[in-house]
Amino acid sequence: MSAAPEQAVVGRLSFLDRYLTAWILAAMAVGLGLGRLVPGIGDALAEVTVTGVSLPIALGLLVMMYPVLAKVRYDRLDTITRDRRLLLLSLLLNWIVGPALMFALAWLFLPDLPEYRTGLIIVGLARCIAMVIIWNDLACGDREAAAVLVALNSVFQVIAFSALGWFYLSVLPGWLGLDQAGLDVSVREIARSVLIFLGVPLVAGYLTRRLGERAKGRAWYEANLIPRIGPFALYGLLFTIVVLFALQGDAITSQPLDVVRIALPLLVYFAIMWAGSMAVGRAVGLDHPRATTLAFTAAGNNFELAIAVAIATFGATSGQALAGVVGPLIEVPVLIGLVHVALYARRFFPVPSLPTDESPAHV
Repeated sequence: MSAAPEQAVVGRLSFLDRYLTAWILAAMAVGLGLGRLVPGIGDALAEVTVTGVSLPIALGLLVMMYPVLAKVRYDRLDTITRDRRLLLLSLLLNWIVGPALMFALAWLFLPDLPEYRTGLIIVGLARCIAMVIIWNDLACGDREAAAVLVALNSVFQVIAFSALGWFYLSVLPGWLGLDQAGLDVSVREIARSVLIFLGVPLVAGYLTRRLGERAKGRAWYEANLIPRIGPFALYGLLFTIVVLFALQGDAITSQPLDVVRIALPLLVYFAIMWAGSMAVGRAVGLDHPRATTLAFTAAGNNFELAIAVAIATFGATSGQALAGVVGPLIEVPVLIGLVHVALYARRFFPVPSLPTDESPAHV
């Protein structure tokens, strides 16, 4: 009998990829330690911002996303966009189910903490456009489908974020007789965030593949260039995590009980969204790569936008901002754990494996 699918994939991973969970936990610990032990480091890192996000975090996100988007085979995107099941399910899960679920969990777990509750609702409204690409790639998801769904989320983020914020923070609580809150964020700010954090690496990745294949051919591009630039995705990820947790290290470590209160609904949210999306994908006949992509893009959130909106609207030291920061504190280890679950789940799908060149061996 052949090796288990997840064991076969792990065997092809580089040293950096194989122990990614350990590196991520270490990066979180280093960031928290720096934020706690080095006075003023948070203020220094936050002094220069891009669309409300610390410049070091912005640079880390760009470095993280570029190699994965350079791997995308853009000539396959037309086949992805013809899969109406995938596109419609993604829109349903991201823009109806996800925000509604986070709203319900925030009120269920935090009825007495309005600042944290509002912060969680904002996290639920900010759908994934960045880090989810890494998790999808590691879990052998469909790379091209991820690019399409992330782009789709970006368009809807510009269109729907402000309106959904008004609905879930003001209109719906009013209908239900609950406390109301406001959200002051412009469509221009959201569009600028999407343009920077998705548009820049997307254009760079597309041009890299287009020019690289034109100059040397696809075989050379896949065998030589991708392995060279691939590791920078994980370097950018680890750097981003260190900076992110250094920014709020003192707040997180000085309020452990509050962090636990915020973490509980987030854990339930990620579990329900990921498992539910994977099950729905399997039920409608998606293969494992596309079901995996559906699950990760539905469960992930655009934490950089959520944090930026919370800080711009309520202040850097607000409970809303702390809830935004706790989001990736929980999301990062949970989703890296779900990468392993996704690899295990391959055995339950009709197509048990991907071709070798689709493996995440050089993420």
